[in-house]
Amino acid sequence: MKKLLSITIVALALFLSTSLVQADTHFDWREEVNPRQCDKAGRPVVNVVQNVVNDADSGLGGYWAFDKYIRHIQVWGQQDGSYCALVSYYGTFDAQAGQPSPGNTGTLDGNEDGFMQGGYRAIIDGTLKSQPSWPRYGSVGTFDYQCNLSGDCPGRVSWPDQYFESGYGFSQPWWGWIYRSPRHGVWINSIGGNSGDIN
Repeated sequence: MKKLLSITIVALALFLSTSLVQADTHFDWREEVNPRQCDKAGRPVVNVVQNVVNDADSGLGGYWAFDKYIRHIQVWGQQDGSYCALVSYYGTFDAQAGQPSPGNTGTLDGNEDGFMQGGYRAIIDGTLKSQPSWPRYGSVGTFDYQCNLSGDCPGRVSWPDQYFESGYGFSQPWWGWIYRSPRHGVWINSIGGNSGDIN
């Protein structure tokens, strides 16, 4: 099962990498969500894959799509005692009719579905649980966030809560995602700025 999941992740990543790099060669999120950006001390203390469905995605005009993705979560201890987390996303989005386009230049008709990828780098200051709620390695399963277009997600689960004692600090030095819909455009949502649109 783990081998099949790994093959699926690699295949999806390669497919999305090819199509999205062709769409925009100036957004290389992997340079930021990269182990070289961490001041690592040893091997990852967490290296898991999570499947997420029905996650509401927000744009400049509000929530516009539901996402389904594979999330790869890796955490390293750093030399200063903090933790560096790299979280990568590979998946699809289902645009919702009547909602503002992510770049807020028009209204969606619901046919603008496509692919998304990206992620973030986070610094966590806290204590790693000696007995985490999720396994530290492998798959943690599938989670249905059950979101609506108001952004209410009763099924959402915080992954850091599973691994760190309460009271930890969490910051995101970098984050960014790229969305591509065939014949409907490309949208980039990033800490460095937004560009394009899906409409």
